[in-house]
Amino acid sequence: MKAPLAVGFFLAALGVALGAFGAHALKETLTPDRLITWETAVRYQMYAAFGMQLGALHKASPRPLWLLAFGCVLFSGSLYLLCLTGQRWLGAITPLGGLALIAGWLLLAWGAVQRD
Repeated sequence: MKAPLAVGFFLAALGVALGAFGAHALKETLTPDRLITWETAVRYQMYAAFGMQLGALHKASPRPLWLLAFGCVLFSGSLYLLCLTGQRWLGAITPLGGLALIAGWLLLAWGAVQRD
């Protein structure tokens, strides 16, 4: 469980860095709506990071943890790129990341119910 735990910590550190980058470096560059989108990406990245950490510490099955990581990359990553590039087609990827995040959380819940 070292790898999912390490990835969870990395995603959290990256989330803090990207949050600060958005709040300071992008504050004058992005429109208010895009800044809100950036903040949403950071928030969901942190949720995924904490979920990976908690799941790894509780020795959850690796599958839902990797789904959280994959969902984070698709969901938050597509929103970051959308904000930076303005490419609206990236918004079509975001729901796929959201589905992966939901699946990861549901699998974690199922695993918790199945534990002795």
